[in-house]
Amino acid sequence: MFVPLTPLRCLHRAVDLFADKTGVVCGEKPFTYGQFGERCERLASALGKMGVEAGDRVAYLSFNNHQLLEGYYGVVQARAIVMPLNVRLSKQEMTAILNHSGARMLIFEADFAPLVEELRGVCPSIRHYVGIDGGAAPADLSYEDLVEKGTAERADIFTYDEMAPAELFYTSGSTGTPKGVVLSHRTLYMHALSVATMSKDVESMVDLHTIPLFHANGWGRPQTSTMLGTTQVMVRRFEPVQVFGLIEKHKATDMSLVPTMANALLNSPEDGRFDLSSLRNIMMGGAASTPELVARMEAKFKCNVFAGYGLTETSPVITSGRDKWPGYPSDEERWRRRSMAGWPIPNVSIRVVDHEMRDVPRDMRSIGEIVAMGDHVMDGYFHEAEATRAVMSGHWFHTGDMAVWDEEGYIHIVDRKKEIIISGGENISSLEVEKHIFAHPEVFECAVVPAPDEKWGEVPAAIVVRKAGSTLTAEQLLEFLGARLGRFKLPRVIEFSDEPLPKTGTGKIRKMVLKERFWAGKEKRVQG
Repeated sequence: MFVPLTPLRCLHRAVDLFADKTGVVCGEKPFTYGQFGERCERLASALGKMGVEAGDRVAYLSFNNHQLLEGYYGVVQARAIVMPLNVRLSKQEMTAILNHSGARMLIFEADFAPLVEELRGVCPSIRHYVGIDGGAAPADLSYEDLVEKGTAERADIFTYDEMAPAELFYTSGSTGTPKGVVLSHRTLYMHALSVATMSKDVESMVDLHTIPLFHANGWGRPQTSTMLGTTQVMVRRFEPVQVFGLIEKHKATDMSLVPTMANALLNSPEDGRFDLSSLRNIMMGGAASTPELVARMEAKFKCNVFAGYGLTETSPVITSGRDKWPGYPSDEERWRRRSMAGWPIPNVSIRVVDHEMRDVPRDMRSIGEIVAMGDHVMDGYFHEAEATRAVMSGHWFHTGDMAVWDEEGYIHIVDRKKEIIISGGENISSLEVEKHIFAHPEVFECAVVPAPDEKWGEVPAAIVVRKAGSTLTAEQLLEFLGARLGRFKLPRVIEFSDEPLPKTGTGKIRKMVLKERFWAGKEKRVQG
């Protein structure tokens, strides 16, 4: 029998089997899966009544909350495409994404009302502005009023095309321009199923949504946790004391962290006030981890800590450092293995290849690029056919990440082929930052490279050559960039050079030479 694969099946399973169980907790508001499912269905119906059609993009500008999680299902049931936006982007970046996507509706929290007021005049495709906190301007109506317009009608999954787009996430790429990653119904369901196979003791699992749901499909937790019927606790904004409090209050068992979050928890003086004994698993991702960090997290939280790896283009998880066999010969070996990108999860094939697509030796010394094939890989970039072709070799997707591997299939990332800086788990395109620096009238040339940082892992470092006679200062340049880039993309290091930047014979700036001044003496060229 052919049954379309769609994340709506995750919701239906939760409603059918766990209707009376607390499914979602948002602040002081708990929702059973029955209640949550009804709200998703009402949202879907209401969107249709508001003129949202199949394939339309519905954008969200919101921190983690139950309304955004409802969008993961209600928008998809309406046959539209849910498009969570990175709340850290600038107005200029947000405008470009909304116009490129042709979003028809924007659902937003009151925190972003001033920004939305500005967007109204520059995003002509948006027909409706919906306020999560109420219907006051710049909203046309409130989210609750929108939901009230709908009726609870279960979706007939046999009428859905599993290859139709369901989600759209914009991610920074090597071109310097964010590209929209299209994830289909089938892709999302298969990713959820694959991640679910790694879950244990799901009957008592409580999943803490520490990762922003606007980030890379929420690391797949919205679908996986719903499919398994686990309780999902929203973390609106990451603050150590709040996280500790939620772990204690809801007896959270699982959460995901980027290394900067882990460091914040490790260095918080407040942990001793809370009972954290319910924790069982912490997955680390978004940036490179280290054996030392895994060891410190294990010691503090007395639970399993392991790294994972993936990209927005892969839904995102494709490998994890979970245990492959029972027991390790030493603690050091366990920390080493669990801090690596790890080995493939089900329904994914991974290779490490040279420039001719030949596997490099599995000797943990020969460096190649990670390529992936499987059910989790995106369908392509939205309205970017050429960019899609550029990252595919037949059925293999080029990640742009450089790694070594071993006979056990473990992957260890050592560098990046793409000129992407990963700071605190966020992707920053060096070319995008360079573009805006170069726009300053007193800049002659510039280059942006990653510099190691104890807190953020990596930060953008700009090397700038000023035009003759210029007295441009770092403070003036940062002020100029502040109106053009999200704060997290601003260079944390600015160095002015009186000499031209080093170049290749073809005139390209030798960024590896510039990068080396910051990384000299370090074992690898990614920071964790």
